[in-house]
Amino acid sequence: MTGATQRLSAIAARRAAGEIVGITSVCSAHPLVIEAALVGGKRRNADVLIEATCNQVNQDGGYTGMTPGDFRDFVLGIAGTVGFDPGRLVLGGDHLGPNPWKHLPADAAMDKALAMIESYASAGFTKLHLDTSMGCAGEPVALADETTAARAAALAERAEAAVQGDVRPVYVVGTEVPIPGGALEALDHLEVTGAEAARKTIDVHRRAFADRGIAGAFERALAIVVQPGVEFGNAEVVVYRAERARELSAVLATEKRFVFEAHSTDYQPGEALRALVRDGFAILKVGPALTFALREALYGLSEIARILAPDPARPFLPEVMEAAMRASPGDWRKYYSGSEAELAMFRHCSLSDRIRYYWADPTVRAAVDALMAALGGREIPLPLVSQYLGRLHEGVAAGRARAGGARAGARQYRPRPGGLRFRDRECVRPVLQGGSAARPGRIAPLPRVAERAVFSGCRLSVRSPNRHLT
Repeated sequence: MTGATQRLSAIAARRAAGEIVGITSVCSAHPLVIEAALVGGKRRNADVLIEATCNQVNQDGGYTGMTPGDFRDFVLGIAGTVGFDPGRLVLGGDHLGPNPWKHLPADAAMDKALAMIESYASAGFTKLHLDTSMGCAGEPVALADETTAARAAALAERAEAAVQGDVRPVYVVGTEVPIPGGALEALDHLEVTGAEAARKTIDVHRRAFADRGIAGAFERALAIVVQPGVEFGNAEVVVYRAERARELSAVLATEKRFVFEAHSTDYQPGEALRALVRDGFAILKVGPALTFALREALYGLSEIARILAPDPARPFLPEVMEAAMRASPGDWRKYYSGSEAELAMFRHCSLSDRIRYYWADPTVRAAVDALMAALGGREIPLPLVSQYLGRLHEGVAAGRARAGGARAGARQYRPRPGGLRFRDRECVRPVLQGGSAARPGRIAPLPRVAERAVFSGCRLSVRSPNRHLT
């Protein structure tokens, strides 16, 4: 992972030299999503940045049950299976701070956060987002910048001491995003970060690092998290408008050592992604859109299996998911509101994709396995591809869709005139990697024009959208 981290650390210098350059951060622990990202990176010989959040992966296991070392081994195992070069991989930690333990007094919560970042750094994660902005028990919800920066510097000091080997981490500071897990509010009052606020974030963190005697570590601070004016809710997307972020973007003209990191860039159209990178928001975080696309693909395959392999005894995946979510509503109930019909729609199709927390449920995994077994090596006729896997239709009809990067000896489908040969994950992967072009008027979770921005850890060029910059 050495080479990829070095290339990532040079991203601001490359931008300052006039190059339009960016990278996507894939924020998911689902193995099919990670596999698709790595296969896309391998196909383009590109770096891939994969990040875990503080709630998802920590020293206590998080909600995935994985420690940072476990997650590292999990990702490297998938990389080995698909033949992805680990030298092209960057592992990152997102929102590293006291958030999982903010119900505790500050000292106790920070002790847990310090142990967490030590576990990330010692496991070889080399992109660390320091987020200590949230108040703990007895504190205000939002803390003063100076307090936030002092706590972030304490985390960086612990990380510096825990690093094993020669690769030093790069740091991301600041927060202008919802708590990990998604927005809870209406989006009609979304505000872009002010230019002075961004400058202050840099200044207070620079001083805080120096106060702890780790000014050298701040020289490796790569990016500031800001709000460029993008967000999504359950059924709406706020699309980037460059004119609203013009003053914020201008900060980078004087702060040439930094780029901006934009969170919640899921569902942005391709032209918006290109504009974000052009304007200095060079690290684009995406997560729920990836598992949203996965759910679309699996639900489409469920409908296809009902037609091609009818079996009343086989569980129907949407019904299994509904039962799992109703049996354990904790991961969706507080995020959704509305009529019963609206709640039913949100449980399955919300852009926030709270359904992603249920894919590891044993009954759900069994249903997915049964679906894969039912379809086996069947050919999916083109009309069913069009009806239920719409984003693949154009590529299949033209003979372009294929499971690129499949490992030697792996089962795979090969496009045939008039149909699609099903080979379990090899059929799902192209849907995750872009499929067909977005239909007019439709919010496409992974529009084809944004494929590079979502999976390959690529560089986006406004001047030449189809050119891959290495």
